[in-house]
Amino acid sequence: MLFQLATKGLLVALLAFVIVWSSKDRNKYRKLVWVTLFLTFDVIMFGAFTRLTDSGLGCPDWPGCYGHSNPLQAMEHIRAAEALMPDGPVTVMKAWIEMIHRYLAMGIGVLIIAIVVISWRFWLRSGKTQRQFAPGFPIALFLFVCVQGAFGAWTVTMKLQPVIVTIHLMLGMTLLAMLTWVGARQKVHVPVDPGASALRLPALIALVLLAIQIALGGWVSTNYAALACTDFPLCHGALIPPMDFEHGFTLWRSLGKTADGDYLPFAALTAIHWTHRMFAFVVAAWIAWVAWKAYRIAGLRPTARAILGALALQITIGIATVSLKWPLALAVAHNGCAALLVLLTVMLNYKTRIPGRNGEY
Repeated sequence: MLFQLATKGLLVALLAFVIVWSSKDRNKYRKLVWVTLFLTFDVIMFGAFTRLTDSGLGCPDWPGCYGHSNPLQAMEHIRAAEALMPDGPVTVMKAWIEMIHRYLAMGIGVLIIAIVVISWRFWLRSGKTQRQFAPGFPIALFLFVCVQGAFGAWTVTMKLQPVIVTIHLMLGMTLLAMLTWVGARQKVHVPVDPGASALRLPALIALVLLAIQIALGGWVSTNYAALACTDFPLCHGALIPPMDFEHGFTLWRSLGKTADGDYLPFAALTAIHWTHRMFAFVVAAWIAWVAWKAYRIAGLRPTARAILGALALQITIGIATVSLKWPLALAVAHNGCAALLVLLTVMLNYKTRIPGRNGEY
C-alpha cells in the first residue's frame, strides 16, 4: 500500500516536473518553486473543500483508505459504512475527495524534496556565493511539510479535533508563505524607494494580524460555526448577542463537545463566529492602511493594488457567505482569498526589505 501511495505522489509531482521542464523560463529552479507554490495554493483550496464537504473522515484511517491505496480497492468497506450511516462521514464521494487531497499533498512533498536537492546542488556549484540558492529555506520547507503531514494524519486519527484541524490549516498557510518568500528570492526585484523601509514593521504587523484572523476563521470552520450568526452586520439582531466564550474557546476538546464531554452549546458557536467577524474589522482596517501607504511608493504600488483588491474581494465574499447562508463555492473561495492575502502580504514584507539587503534582490 505504501509503495502504491508513493507512486501516486510521484505521478502528481511528475506532472509538475513536466510543466517546469517544458517551460520557456530558463531558470528551471525558479519555475519549480513557483509551480510548487501554485500547487500548495490549490491544495489549501482543496483542503477547504474537503473540510467544508465534511469529507475529512471519508477514509477514516491514514495514510490509505481502509488499508488500501485508493477507494476503488476499499469499495466493500466504504459501501458497508455508507449503508450503516447514509448521511455519515464515509461515502464513496467523500472517500475520493479525501484521498485526492492526500495525493496532492504527497506530490507537494516530492516537489519540496526536489527543491532541497536542487538548491544544494546550485549552492555548492556557485561556491556558496549565490544566496538565492542557499539551502536553509528549502530545508525548513521540508521540515514544515513533514510536520504538516503529521498533523494531516492526526486530523484523521483524532477524529477532526478542532485544534488539530486548525493547526493543520495554519501550517498549510505557513508553508505557502515560506514558498512565497523562496520564490521572491529567485527574482531580481527593482529597488524600491528607500522610504519603503518605514513600512517594514507595519507590514509585519499586518501579516501577524492576518495569521490570527485566519486561525479564527479556521476555528469557525472546524467547529461548524459558520451559520451561528445568519444576519449581518448584527448577530441574532444584536450587536453583542448572548455568547459562551469559555466553552467556545476551550482548545483541547472533541468536535461538537465541551471539555467535559457535553454537547457544545449554541452560545459557544455564536462566540466563535462573532469573534472572527469583529476581529475582521481590525485586520481589514490595518491591512488597508498599510496597503494605502505602500501604494504611495512606486516600487510597491502593484503589490499594494493587488492587496487592496484581494481585501475588498475577501470582505465581499465573507458578507455574501453569511447573507446567502453559506454556499459551498463561496465558503471555499473565502479560504482561497485568505491564502491569496497571505501570499501578497508576504510579498509586501519581502519588498519592504529590498533596500536593506546589500544589493541582493
